Amino acid sequence: MLTAFARAFRTPELRGRLLFTLFIVVVFRVGQNLPAPNVDVRALKDASDAAKKGSELYGMLDLFSGGALLKLSVFALGVYPYITASIILQLLTVVVPRLESLKQEGQSGTTKITQYTRYLTVALAVLQATSVVAMASSGRLFRSSGDVLHDDGILPIATMVVCMVAGTAVTMWLGELVTERGVGNGMSILIFTQVVAVFPGQLWAIYQSRHGFVFTLVVLVGLAIMAGVVFVEQAQRRIPVQYAKRMVGRRLYGGAATYIPLKVNQAGIIPVIFASSLLYIPVLATQLWPNARWLQRAQPYLQQADPWHMASFFVLIVFFTYFYVAITFNPVEVSDNMRKYGGFVPGIRPGRPTAEYLDHVLTRVTTPGALYLGLVALVPMVSLALLDVGDDFPFGGTAILIVVGVGLDTVKQIESRLQQHNYEGFLR
Repeated sequence: MLTAFARAFRTPELRGRLLFTLFIVVVFRVGQNLPAPNVDVRALKDASDAAKKGSELYGMLDLFSGGALLKLSVFALGVYPYITASIILQLLTVVVPRLESLKQEGQSGTTKITQYTRYLTVALAVLQATSVVAMASSGRLFRSSGDVLHDDGILPIATMVVCMVAGTAVTMWLGELVTERGVGNGMSILIFTQVVAVFPGQLWAIYQSRHGFVFTLVVLVGLAIMAGVVFVEQAQRRIPVQYAKRMVGRRLYGGAATYIPLKVNQAGIIPVIFASSLLYIPVLATQLWPNARWLQRAQPYLQQADPWHMASFFVLIVFFTYFYVAITFNPVEVSDNMRKYGGFVPGIRPGRPTAEYLDHVLTRVTTPGALYLGLVALVPMVSLALLDVGDDFPFGGTAILIVVGVGLDTVKQIESRLQQHNYEGFLR
């Protein structure tokens, strides 16, 4: 990885792309630390620090917003409205014929779906910004006695909502700039920035509270988790595909051999996000309605250290892994495309037998992938209980998956551009 970055900095074009990406990351972090109008910074800091110590929910919000949400900053919502909108449209593509036809139209259809994603992102940003500001104004966001806003009037509140929605739109624009003029996927780079931004503070908190031995143990555990995640993320099952020779006009096409790569973790991080969101709904409900009796009874089972919570989390991740893979990879469609261009799997008849074979292999590959995701997601919960580091354990399963996934994808793109640059130099 370091060798690829060193070679990239020696190439003028890639050096410019890397510096541009770094500049966008700096602008993004400045926006995340810039308070929105009407925010009492001192009262907000005291309230957010107290909230993070008293609730796992706030620790999660602090981690996946890069500390921006609990600061009520201009970029408080980050890229998550866009990510949510992308996931929603990806799921709707399977059930809505219009979206499915757009997906099959190629570049023009993809552009139209991207436009729908932007509209849905703004709508979700309005909803989330209104909820966050309203909860901060009423005192339910931090459950503090002090007021974190200077003025609770309609105009100041509306100004804060507009600023946060505009911040989301700017964040979306910055991500697209990185994709077009930088290195890597822009939204993934910004998510990576949000997650990594809180790592130093959490590690320093562990060092101050638990001293050197536990700090060293946490770092070693984190490095071991990263090594395991890198190993599994690179693993794939390659299904060989042979294309028959065919005459088109006076030219002979086909005869090539290739393969279909089926990754062990075909679903990525989406199942963990789905399971986390579903389990945090009752946790959020306890914050909003603390006096409800049924929530008070269920609250002990909502703690991350509770065995029932861990078991539920694991089962949900396995379920959502199979669910997401089933809706994103269609063996029948892949089989039809192969047959259309004269491709076949050696030893398997084209058509329905090929689709059944792909479905069988995908099911077997997904099983270890689902178990792997569940185990990685349980690591922070077990570590919190065994190492007793509180809510400051930085190497959570979701965070590690994001960091490793984005890092591997970015390095692959850098190596691809380096290879392309070498070919261009050779041709010249």
